[in-house]
Amino acid sequence: MRPRALRRRPDWLTAGRTIDALVVLGFLLAAFLLYRPLWMDLGRAYLTSSVQDQNMWEWFFAVTARAVLTLDNPLFTDLQNHPLGVNLMANTAMLGIGVPLTPVTVLFGPTATWALTLTGGLAATSTAWYWLLSRHVVDTRAGAAIGAAFCGFAPPIISHANAHPNFVVLALLPLIVHRLLLLTRGARPVRNGVILGLLVAYQVFLGEEPLLIAATTMAVFAAVYALSRPAEALAMARPLGTGIAVGACVTVLLVAFPLWWQFAGPQSYTGIEHGLQGNDVTAFTSFATESLAGDHDSAQQLSLNRTEENAFFGWPLVVLLAAVSIALWRVVAARALAVAMVVLAWISTGVLLIVDGTATSVPGPWMLLFDLPLYESVLESRFALGCVAPAGILLALATERVLRPRWPGDWRHVARTVWFSALALALVPIAPTELRVSARDPAPVFFTDDTWRRYVEPGGSVVVVPLPDSGDAEALHWQVEAGLGFPLAEGYFVGPSPDGRGTYGAVRRPTSSVLEDVAESGVVPTVTAREREQALADLRYWRADVVVLPTTADEEDALRTTVERLLDRDARFVDGVWVWDVRSVTSA
Repeated sequence: MRPRALRRRPDWLTAGRTIDALVVLGFLLAAFLLYRPLWMDLGRAYLTSSVQDQNMWEWFFAVTARAVLTLDNPLFTDLQNHPLGVNLMANTAMLGIGVPLTPVTVLFGPTATWALTLTGGLAATSTAWYWLLSRHVVDTRAGAAIGAAFCGFAPPIISHANAHPNFVVLALLPLIVHRLLLLTRGARPVRNGVILGLLVAYQVFLGEEPLLIAATTMAVFAAVYALSRPAEALAMARPLGTGIAVGACVTVLLVAFPLWWQFAGPQSYTGIEHGLQGNDVTAFTSFATESLAGDHDSAQQLSLNRTEENAFFGWPLVVLLAAVSIALWRVVAARALAVAMVVLAWISTGVLLIVDGTATSVPGPWMLLFDLPLYESVLESRFALGCVAPAGILLALATERVLRPRWPGDWRHVARTVWFSALALALVPIAPTELRVSARDPAPVFFTDDTWRRYVEPGGSVVVVPLPDSGDAEALHWQVEAGLGFPLAEGYFVGPSPDGRGTYGAVRRPTSSVLEDVAESGVVPTVTAREREQALADLRYWRADVVVLPTTADEEDALRTTVERLLDRDARFVDGVWVWDVRSVTSA
């Protein structure tokens, strides 16, 4: 008998691991190819459809790295919205990524962290689903690979991949599902409960909204499964309940303070309203912008923007999933997955069903959820993301059954030909395309060459004209390029409005509103002594040391004239920007 170290591994095991490696490499290559334009020019490339979100996320990563290096509070900063600051826990700062990737941010810059997070997020999420499906759900690696590829690269995920890494880095969700599966089998409830709690706690620092959507999906699945198999569900209840209770205790211990800070700390808010943003039913059968069958204008009328195409699965896939659901209806797990998929799609349609732009009188489940804690801050259309995992698992289950050697004679080949042809018809049109980038304008020399240091004193802020907000957050990039050496007045973040509800950006001061109007209209307003007094009061409120107008600003001449009249002094042109040194008036 051979010594253990010299025993030859079974051929099937070696082949299986080779397949696993190839599948994972395929996921990584696919993710890289999607972001290839970004990787090819990290110094200037900017994801076009991200609008201002790339600026915001890079700022989050840079501020997190700074907090780690200086041992500052990572949950809060006054580098935006000076002097009130920003509650980072109440924003999507993704501390679970920003903290461990601090070395990347410091050595290579926040754009490298941004690209690595997005690319690695897609690859890691697909890999995690492949591991779960191939080890615990289906017996065929082909089925697992198909299901995992869909879970990681589905059109709604790719839509968010333009701007929202919190909806891309989802690798912990299949690991959470795995622990719940182990608990349903009665496997070591306390130990698995502790691991479950650790995973959920970490997911809180990656994205609370995806966790809420996933929890809602799993709750619907569990309810359907329990109703279908009550005796089996009752037997699972004790170990599952024990594990969840243990996990909840672990999670609460780890995230209690951060969550308190989020909901009750400085610059917290009670919730944020987005208005009625349900999915049009037609969106489910349409093709997303970033897919082979889509185009840049195809989804415009059916979505909020390019990054919120949450329901675009394409009609061939919808038809295929309906057929799979019917064919597998007698399989309890498949039935629960199908119902969960439909319910999450229904939730995402909002308070009333809308078909091709026409509102019907059919109410949706969202009417029962929209005012509940946590749910009140979520765009209802995003609940369509909860359809992705059930759909991927159904595709894996169906592929497994087709590949099983139970088909007699030639029928085996017929079944496989029909199935894989249907898969190709459904999946090829929604295959993701390379994400577009545009060239980012270089930061003004005033910021990159440290000229700003001659104007900003400790405790003082920079006022960029027009003031940064969700529509123009380029100033955040300039601040990062300047080493985060100064705070900005106003900015792009989520903070409290006067009524305590959340709002995007700072509560506008009168002067910032005037400058915003000028930037949009190009019309110089009448400036009286009253407006000058208000401008001085606003500058003192911001603790401003310098006002800066970049030459790249829209309506530059009108803005410069307006600021000169408000401050009653001419601008100086310094290193690519117009500058007003206001220290003499704000410190008086």
